[in-house]
Order: sequence, then C-alpha cells, then structure tokens
Amino acid sequence: MKAVAYSIKPFEKEFLAKANQKKHDITLISNSLSLETAIYAEGKDAVIVFTNDDVSTPVIERLAGFGIKYIATRSCGTDHINIEAADKFNIKLANVPFYSPQAVAELTLALAFALNRHIVKAEEQSKHFDFRNDELIGFNFYGKTVGLIGLGKSGLAVASIFNGMGCVVIGYDPDFPETTNNIRQVDLDTLLSSADIISLHLPLNTSTKHIINKKALDKMKNGVMLINTERGALINTKDAVIALDNGKIGYLGIDVYEYEKGLFFEDHKSDPEKDPILSRLMDHPNVLVTPHQAYLTREALQEIANQTIKNLDQWQNNTCIGNACIGIKNCQDNELTPTQLQKNHVN
Repeated sequence: MKAVAYSIKPFEKEFLAKANQKKHDITLISNSLSLETAIYAEGKDAVIVFTNDDVSTPVIERLAGFGIKYIATRSCGTDHINIEAADKFNIKLANVPFYSPQAVAELTLALAFALNRHIVKAEEQSKHFDFRNDELIGFNFYGKTVGLIGLGKSGLAVASIFNGMGCVVIGYDPDFPETTNNIRQVDLDTLLSSADIISLHLPLNTSTKHIINKKALDKMKNGVMLINTERGALINTKDAVIALDNGKIGYLGIDVYEYEKGLFFEDHKSDPEKDPILSRLMDHPNVLVTPHQAYLTREALQEIANQTIKNLDQWQNNTCIGNACIGIKNCQDNELTPTQLQKNHVN
C-alpha cells in the first residue's frame, strides 16, 4: 500500500520503520495536513495523520479527489476528523484505540507532583543559588481524595498509582467498570464537590466538550487541583482562567490546550504575538503546561506505530468485517457515549 504520513517528527521515524519492515511504501513528511499540503497524497492509497492535522470536510473532499481510500490517525482520539465527510466520500478510517495507558498515567502524576511541591519554582531558584524554601510548601497526597472523571484504561492506571499512595479514589463513569477495586463510584456532582484532586480521562465529543465549565468549577473545593492529559476542550479555558484568578483552582496541570491546534508540536518562540489565553494561563505560578507529551514514551510510540501499520496491513489484506476492513474503535481513555453523558453534563 502507498501512503503519506503527515506531521511526522524525527523521533517517530525509527518506530514506524521498525513496525513497517518495508511492507508499505510510506512517504514521511513533516508538514501538517491542510488543503494546501493535501497534494502530497496524490497517487497514494492512504494518508496517516495526527491530532493537529486538518481532516475537515474540505480536506477530505480534496483527498477523495486524489483517490485516497483510507485515513489512519496515529492517535486514539478522532475529534480532528470529520467522520461524516469520510463516510460520504467512502473513505475508511482507523485509529489507535489502545497504547500504553501507563504513559498517560505517569505524566498525570508528574504534573500533580510538580505542582504540589513547586518543583519548577524550586529548580529555577536553585539555578540562581537561591535556596530559600519559604514559598515551596506542598501537601501530602496520602489521605487526599482523588476524583477521576472517566475510567477507561488510562483512568484505571491513574487510579492504581493514587491507590498505592494511600489516596481515597472516587470515580465517575456511567459505564463503571465491574472489576474495579479501591475506587468508590459516585455521581459527577459528588465527585466535583468532594475531590481535592480531579483528573480528566475522557474522549472529546459533543457531550464532553467543556464538561469542566463555570458551573462545574463552582461546585469544586476552593484550591482544588485539576489535571488534564486528554483533550484540551474538556475544559472551558476562559472559565478556568477566572477560577485561577479567584483562587477556586489552586493548581492546574494541563498537557493539552483547548486552542492548541497550530500551536503545540512547533517552536513559537519567535512569534511576535503569543496566544493571549495561554499566556494568561501561564502567568499564574500555580499553572504547569506541557506540550501534549503524555504519549511520549518509547513504549507508547512503538505501540502507536505498530497499530498504525497493522491498520494498513488489514486494509491491504482485505481482512474485512462487514463493509469496512477496520474502523474507529473505542479509545483507551474512556468509552462514554454522547447519550450516556448527556444527562450528567454540567451545564
């Protein structure tokens, strides 16, 4: 199969090469997919994309005009793809439904630890031989209540670590796992009002967008710690800025940002104007932003590459079920459907 892979970073090449073993003719380019760069797909069977690529209706229509039959995304989430447009043009889709939930869980904990113990501030002071610790007071995680919204594989991996630290772990998920131990099931309102630390582990869809908004924030404890390593638009960022200003959010750790498209994964140091909302967020000393790197471990990268090539293999070999060789599968993060979440969404 001939394919072009967009938004390829140098570190991805070895993992894709190892997975591919020269089975498919894949052109790797660093450009992101857009109306202009869709031309690189001419003469190919498939395109391989990532989360910040433009896979909107106009782009899909152009890809279809070039004869593209398949789109594989190197991600679990598919909110960047217009699925209805792909169906209209008879383009089959595939994602990476499962990869190293431990990678996501460990970054979640890294953000929480760094925020709590003021690691960034301490390191910056120490660089300048300022070894005061007056403003570095944290808290013990032991005995604190951790609320997990979404109990897919990454949520369960986070729960396991917090349980091991002696935290009280509560969880909200309409499809609460039957085999879960040491997580107390609660409704969303109870979780928001009870938790000292809240961590999000949801896919992004019409029902989960802005699940953390002003009304949700108002229900939280003053000084709550909020962590998001999944999708930026789960949080209404403008509401979060206000909650930081008034002290409702005491700590905010985000590996994803609502308006990250065209911003994350690239160097913007020299931009004359910086994103104003992100700048406002990072002006707060109790905010820690990382550049969408939760997936960035060697193990996770290899799993992503392996599944991407497996998707191409299945299409090429016509190992079909029903009308499609392979389709979008439920994500590791959570399996909440829009219907399940609608009645629980905080509006």
